[in-house]
Amino acid sequence: MRKKLGLGVMLLLLILVLAACGEKSKEDVADKLSGNLEKMNGYKAEATMSLQTGEESQAFDIEISHKKKDFYRVLLKNEKDEKGSQIILKNEDGVFVLTPALNKSFKFKSEWPNNSSQPYLYQSLVKDVLEDSEASFKTTENYYVFETKTNYQNNNNLPYQEIYFDKKAYTPVMVKVLDKDKNPVVEVQFSSFELDPEFAGDAFEIEKNMTSGTLGIPVSAEENDNGELEVFYPLERAGAELVEKKEVETENGERVILSFAGEKNFTLVQERADAYPASAMVPEQVNGEIVNLGFTMGALSEASLQWQANGNTYYLASEDLTKQEMIEVASSVTGQEIK
Repeated sequence: MRKKLGLGVMLLLLILVLAACGEKSKEDVADKLSGNLEKMNGYKAEATMSLQTGEESQAFDIEISHKKKDFYRVLLKNEKDEKGSQIILKNEDGVFVLTPALNKSFKFKSEWPNNSSQPYLYQSLVKDVLEDSEASFKTTENYYVFETKTNYQNNNNLPYQEIYFDKKAYTPVMVKVLDKDKNPVVEVQFSSFELDPEFAGDAFEIEKNMTSGTLGIPVSAEENDNGELEVFYPLERAGAELVEKKEVETENGERVILSFAGEKNFTLVQERADAYPASAMVPEQVNGEIVNLGFTMGALSEASLQWQANGNTYYLASEDLTKQEMIEVASSVTGQEIK
């Protein structure tokens, strides 16, 4: 009886030891993730991204393509503003933000995507894991889960993220970007992830990505109606109040200039974002950086921020607002008044 009991205890200990040996450590998984990046030649992925901003939520469908080493294409389709769908493109000529429905493009002098955390890019997620020595780690039945610090240069309100990697493929499955209280504000759900795919020769060229077929949306200046300008107001005003609303007629239609004064002064200009003729499809040079406003991408310079949404072009200018405050004000431009 004692022999059987002793044998049973030994078998149980052996099972526990084998189970422990089979469970990978935080360092093991980090090394495997790093090795994956080194070996792969690129990837294609599809995901949905939801953002909880105030009382409203925004949702995007995202298509991501990456070709080693520095070619990227990220298509962001906004469910509420289909014609405002955009493409972030990086090729040998630089970094671009394209709005194909308007034949509009910006060229940036930017280190994107290496200068900030990107919740939908594999490289960025792995980089954040490797660079955070204090990252927490746990395993579930199907996932390896890291909680890391983020690196959003112009936004201190989203300091953490949870990253879920598939246990078999070591590819991302879900990312939750958290606020200071560790509440999820941004969530990315990957629906597919393909390593080492084939790419068409022009997959990362501007001309290819500015065609109407890219988004399934016609590109035509004639299709933009000449309806009344919808004026949108910022809900976040950095302690300022609206002191003047000026309406100006231009050759392209109406322009509205909103002036805010108080603790921090700023001006918000908006007008209809009419589509440009295809012959005028020349990228506008921006001496700034790409920023995510939640519902669209913006072009941020030292004292101004420009973006397109809701069929309008917006230009925010201020000598008083910090970059983070400019992003917060721009991200809140959802208050609507129809003239």
